[in-house]
Amino acid sequence: MSDEILRELAATLEARKHADPDSSYVARLYAKGLDAILKKVGEEAAETLLAAKNGEPEPLVRETADLWFHTLVMLAHQGLGPDAVLNELHRRFGTSGLAEKAARAAN
Repeated sequence: MSDEILRELAATLEARKHADPDSSYVARLYAKGLDAILKKVGEEAAETLLAAKNGEPEPLVRETADLWFHTLVMLAHQGLGPDAVLNELHRRFGTSGLAEKAARAAN
């Protein structure tokens, strides 16, 4: 179910690339360009950190959802989707984080 909603959302985000910016929040973000999208991701990341610091689960979940959403907008703007990230997570699964980091440093 989780990856299904990500794919459905990704399809909607793709469709919004061709929407009128006056009719869609996402289309408006796309029209403003990458810098505006990145600014929004940064804002949502900061809000997520503050919610985590607060320790209340509901705001943390809401802010994380906002962060994930805007990250998906960023990926879509770059021609990527959630499958690229899910595949990377799958590739890393079962590998020690320390070993994975060492392998990246060796490249």
